[in-house]
Amino acid sequence: MSSRPTRINLVLIPRFNMMTLTTVIEPMRVANYLASQQLYEWDFRSPIAGQVQASNGMYVDCGPLDDGDQIRPDVIAVFGSWGAEHYDSIALSNWLRRHERKGAVLVAVELGVYALARAGLLAGQKVTTHWSWKPGFAEAFPNIEVCEQLFTVSNKIMSCAGGASGLDLIMHLIAHHHGEQLATEVSNQILHYPRRPAEGPQRYATGGMDGDIHPDVRAAMRILEAGIEEPCSVPDLCRELRVSQRQLERLFKRDTGCTIVQFSRLLRLQYARVLLTSTRMSIREVSAACGFNSLSYFSLCFSTTFGKKPSEYRQAWPDNEAAPSWPGTVYSFIRQPKLPDTDSLPAD
Repeated sequence: MSSRPTRINLVLIPRFNMMTLTTVIEPMRVANYLASQQLYEWDFRSPIAGQVQASNGMYVDCGPLDDGDQIRPDVIAVFGSWGAEHYDSIALSNWLRRHERKGAVLVAVELGVYALARAGLLAGQKVTTHWSWKPGFAEAFPNIEVCEQLFTVSNKIMSCAGGASGLDLIMHLIAHHHGEQLATEVSNQILHYPRRPAEGPQRYATGGMDGDIHPDVRAAMRILEAGIEEPCSVPDLCRELRVSQRQLERLFKRDTGCTIVQFSRLLRLQYARVLLTSTRMSIREVSAACGFNSLSYFSLCFSTTFGKKPSEYRQAWPDNEAAPSWPGTVYSFIRQPKLPDTDSLPAD
């Protein structure tokens, strides 16, 4: 055990997620409190020093990346959320590479994974990010293995999905640094029990209104999610599950509030939105990648679901909008007028 505190630089990219930042800081604060000594110390950095705004409107004062440090950081955690997929700082990339060579552990939080990828630090690594952005990251960096789970630990590179997964990642670090007993007592203090493993799921089954979703519906959801580019027809889906079409459609409507075709289309539209905001693929390429045979029908579905044309959705949170929004959830989808259950409407 080190005789000095573990030193952590928390690097904030504008519009970072304040919730995740808090989940990382608070367990360290409680660990210091329970140990009656300073086990961890941290500060805030940014490529551009000054006040950095979070997605909830709050600000954090940040120092520059290089601050005349006499003691090198043990851990560097990069926090990114809205817009981080387009954030490209040569200064940050160079700084991360320099500290990686000096032995620092690097942590990518949510979309902070883009910063490490652009710095060329993720080759051969297994990483994770928020489930909703996984398709865009995989498209932008096809040679990096990205998986959907709470967090990953791969050599001296760690990553977490954001949100409450920051708790699980930092509890893993506390256990690694100071043992399971302290980690357990910190968990008890912050009421985070049980601690979740790295491989834990990020979310409930897509679209589920409660935990009582029929097994056949869950299985259908998994198949539909896996077949974005080549959507499975309802008859083929039923044959694969060995269930009658009438029964599956009835169960699906009961448990999700929408039909199988509507649900499949929503999954593909959500996938399309991420590709539009996080890649340079053309609208036609996105339409094809999401299993739409007709570009005009894709544009109609997209505009109806998200309130914007595909060409207007290159930024998930435009600079001229005060707050972000994420339409197209099952919650909103089942309450809006439905498009016909077909993807074969005539082209314009």
